[in-house]
Amino acid sequence: MNDEVFVDSDGLPNIPVEAPLQSQPDAAEGDAIAWMADSETHLPEIEHRAHVHAYGIESAPLPVCDIDAADGEACEEPATARVWSGAAVVTSAALGSLVGALLVAATLVWLFGLWPGSRPFNDVPSTVATSGDVTINASTDVDAEVAVAAKVNPTVVNVSIEQRGFDRFTGATGLYESGNGSGVIIGSDGYILTNNHVIDGADRIVVTIGPDDLEATVVGTDPQTDLAVLKVPGVDYPMIEVGSSAELKVGQFVVAVGSPFGLEKTVTSGIISALQRSNVAESNLGTTAYTNLIQTDAAINPGNSGGALVDGQGRLIGINTLIQSTSGASAGIGFAIPVDYAIDVAEQIIATGSAVHPYMGVSTATIDEVTAQRFDMRVTKGALVQFVEPNSPAAAGGLERGDIIVKIDGRAIEGTEDVFGAVRARKVGDRVAVVVVRGDAERTFQLTLAS
Repeated sequence: MNDEVFVDSDGLPNIPVEAPLQSQPDAAEGDAIAWMADSETHLPEIEHRAHVHAYGIESAPLPVCDIDAADGEACEEPATARVWSGAAVVTSAALGSLVGALLVAATLVWLFGLWPGSRPFNDVPSTVATSGDVTINASTDVDAEVAVAAKVNPTVVNVSIEQRGFDRFTGATGLYESGNGSGVIIGSDGYILTNNHVIDGADRIVVTIGPDDLEATVVGTDPQTDLAVLKVPGVDYPMIEVGSSAELKVGQFVVAVGSPFGLEKTVTSGIISALQRSNVAESNLGTTAYTNLIQTDAAINPGNSGGALVDGQGRLIGINTLIQSTSGASAGIGFAIPVDYAIDVAEQIIATGSAVHPYMGVSTATIDEVTAQRFDMRVTKGALVQFVEPNSPAAAGGLERGDIIVKIDGRAIEGTEDVFGAVRARKVGDRVAVVVVRGDAERTFQLTLAS
């Protein structure tokens, strides 16, 4: 049995809250970690002593040294006696004063920055935060991660979720923080794009933009794509630069920005690991079709949901949504909804409060080698049509129960998830070519997708 599971990258369960006296953190809340450091530097005290030896020589009268009659050797000459002279003391004091004065003068010159090329020890250049558009020039020596973070950070926000709960000890009912996620400012007038699972079940939503905590309203949600749009009061918000997900390449440099475990403005980097990943998730929100997802190894953790995945120019290319992990934390396999699709859904929600999606009108089952061998099928990969909805595009186009879909618009179909991905990648009213295997023949049908 495969123990890998897909989990939302904010890890929030959708369970009605009966709050205790204090809000209990869930998987989306990180424990506060106290980082402690001894700021004192303990150095042994060193006493410096300078000894200046200055002396004069004063000779005493030499005694008479007679020849020793016994061995014929002369006696030893007495040692010269050395004593301090007045001139030496004066000279030493003068030299010490001169050297001390020179050292004091040199120190003052350095402290006040008067020496060419010197700088006072307290002359630390200050950093002033500025706002405005940031242009990233890849030809400069500035690290790409640093430039991207400076550009993107102001446009990615923390989304806190509060739910109403009952305090069993006091009997009071109040709002308690139950989780957090991330969001991306897509409009200077306060529109924010995030995941639907981030805000599902919230009684109050608080968005942190810079130093301000603002209560947000829900413009609309789309559970089928796991996207939602929020609105905060005010204007002139820094909005993200929207890129495109149409021409992405495997191996391309990317940066993820969000609030994992509530740690705002967290930046991680990596590459695009794969493209066109699809997954169909069943939850209490219904069926969610994640189609054409961008896979990345940039660290994505609970709380990153709804945050930004950007390219090397700081342009939005995806909305971070899922991780695949056995532990619930980042294992280097994260997924983002492509920006072209996400922005299309967001624009529909802003315009009408909801979004419509193209559909073909079939129910399918994945075919693998075991299934193909058991039922003596001609193909070993594809999507078996189990049901065709009456009056649907599939029925109007000629698809029948028992057909095996192998291609949609030239894209190979290996299972049900690929059918979802191929259809959701198009728009309502698009005409698509569907290749099926029927009996021993391969046939192509033209379908017009409906909403």
